[in-house]
Amino acid sequence: MTTTEKTYPVTHSDAEWRRLLTPEQYRIMREHGTERPGSCALLVEKRAGVFSCVGCDTPLFRSGRKFESGTGWPSFNDPLPGTVETTTDRSYGMVRTEVHCATCGSHLGHVFEDGPPPTGLRYCINGVALNFTPEG
Repeated sequence: MTTTEKTYPVTHSDAEWRRLLTPEQYRIMREHGTERPGSCALLVEKRAGVFSCVGCDTPLFRSGRKFESGTGWPSFNDPLPGTVETTTDRSYGMVRTEVHCATCGSHLGHVFEDGPPPTGLRYCINGVALNFTPEG
């Protein structure tokens, strides 16, 4: 392990991740991929509840922080405290801020500074990386 790698509370070998995740989830969450815009059923989820990481079940976002961004991916303006971390992503000839789960390190999406108040942030998250649990 290099000094820039981080150890997360939930870890699995590559073979374990491949067994635990679908091929699409693995491509997105472990290989930093992106799902096709508009392809996730969670995009239109409107019920009260919590969105959690598929890789480790860590609650990440409350439904009250979800908004329609028009981008084709579930968007939130604020994660639950301490649940996500960010790194600089320089892929595809641009500089973006990658969002990953603070518990298992899985890639979730990116955050942009064009969201609604009060944070002004748009956490653009791959729906395939999320589970939704309705309240009640």
